[in-house]
Amino acid sequence: MKKIYSSLVILLLILCSNFIYPSNAFAYTQEEKVLLQSWRLVNEAYVDDTFNHQNWWTIRQKFIKKPLHNREETYTAIKEMLALLDDPYTRLLPPENYHNLQITTSGELSGIGLQISINPENSQLEVVTPLPSSPAELAGIQPRDQILTIDGINTNTITLDEAANKIRGEIGTTVILEVKRQKESHIRTYELKRDRLSLSAVNSHLDNSNPKNPVGYIGLTQFSANATQDLAHALVKLDQQGAKGYILDLRNNPGGLLQAGIEIARLWLQPSTIVYTVNRQGVLDSYDADGEALTDKPLVVLVNQGSASASEILAGALQDNHRGILIGEKTFGKGLIQSLFELPDGAGIAVTVAKYETPSHKDINKLGITPDKIVTQDPISYFEIGTEKDLQYQTAISFLSQQ
Repeated sequence: MKKIYSSLVILLLILCSNFIYPSNAFAYTQEEKVLLQSWRLVNEAYVDDTFNHQNWWTIRQKFIKKPLHNREETYTAIKEMLALLDDPYTRLLPPENYHNLQITTSGELSGIGLQISINPENSQLEVVTPLPSSPAELAGIQPRDQILTIDGINTNTITLDEAANKIRGEIGTTVILEVKRQKESHIRTYELKRDRLSLSAVNSHLDNSNPKNPVGYIGLTQFSANATQDLAHALVKLDQQGAKGYILDLRNNPGGLLQAGIEIARLWLQPSTIVYTVNRQGVLDSYDADGEALTDKPLVVLVNQGSASASEILAGALQDNHRGILIGEKTFGKGLIQSLFELPDGAGIAVTVAKYETPSHKDINKLGITPDKIVTQDPISYFEIGTEKDLQYQTAISFLSQQ
C-alpha cells in the first residue's frame, strides 16, 4: 500500500505540474518573450488595475497566439496590445525613439553645440544660440547666423530634424558648415570637430526695459537631468544682477523627469506640499518642499497649451501655494506619471504607473490648469519671445512693474 500511495502522489504531482505549467511554457521564441515581457510590465505596474475594464490575462493569451516571425511583427503586436488600454502615454518606444528620449532627458549628447530653428520669415535654417564652451561657440558662430550647407548639402532641401541629425555625430568626427552672418555678404566656412556636450534646458537674461524694476527672465524648455542645477545658477546670477522679480516661462515645455520638476519647485517654495501621487492601489503619497527657497521675490509663471506633465506639476505647486501668478492659456492636461522600462535590442516601454493631484487636490488630467490671468495669443517664433508680439510676456512685465 505504501508503494501504491507513493505512486499515486507522484502521478498527482505530475498531473498538477502539467496543469500549472503548459507544455510550451519553456519553449517561447525570442519574439514571444519580448511580447510577454511587455505584457508583464503592464500587468505589474499599470495605474488602472482594471486595465480599461478588460481581462488582461485573456488579452495575453490572445496575443501570444499571434504569429511573430520577426521583431517588426512583435512591435506591431505590442502596440496593438497596449492600444487596448486607451492610454496614449503607455506606449512602445522602438530603439531609435527610446535612445532619443534617453538623450533628451539625460541632458548630454555629442555634437558641435548648436541650437537651431527655421526662421519663419525667410524659411532659412538659423542658429538660435551656440551652447556655452561648445565647439560652435569657440569657433565664433553667433545667434541668428544662417546655416546654408551642412557637409555640402543645401539646408533649404532638408527638414529641421534632418539638419539636426546631420549636425550630430560621434565624438571626434567633423562636420563642415557654410554660414552667412546677418548684414554680411560673404560666406564663412567652419570645419568643426564634434565633442561631448551638456545640454542646458535653461535660457535666461535680465530685462532692463524698466531700469527701476529689472526683471529676471528664465525660460525652461524641458525637465532634464541637469535642469535644476542650471536653473538654480541662473536664479542666483539674476539675483546678483539686481532682479526685482522673475518670469518663469514654461510655455511649450512638454515635461520630462518627474524628479526634476520636484527639485525645481523646491527652489521657489518654502516648506509646503508640491504634488500628491496616487498609485493603482489608491495609496496617496506626496512630494514636499522642506527647505529654504532661493528667493521670495515676485514671480510670474507663463503657461500655454504646450505646458504639460512636469510643467503642470510645477505650475500647480506654485499656484496652489500662492507663490506665483500664472499668466497665459490653460495647460495641456496630462496628470499621469510614466515609468520607463527597457526591452531587448534597445527598445523601451513607457507605462503609466500613477496619477497626480496638485496641492489643493485638483486632478488636472484632460482638464489642465487655468491661469490666474488668461492672455491668449497666436503662436510666435523663438525669436519673438519677449518682444512686443509676445503679449503674455508683456502682461507679465506689466504685472511685476506694479509689484
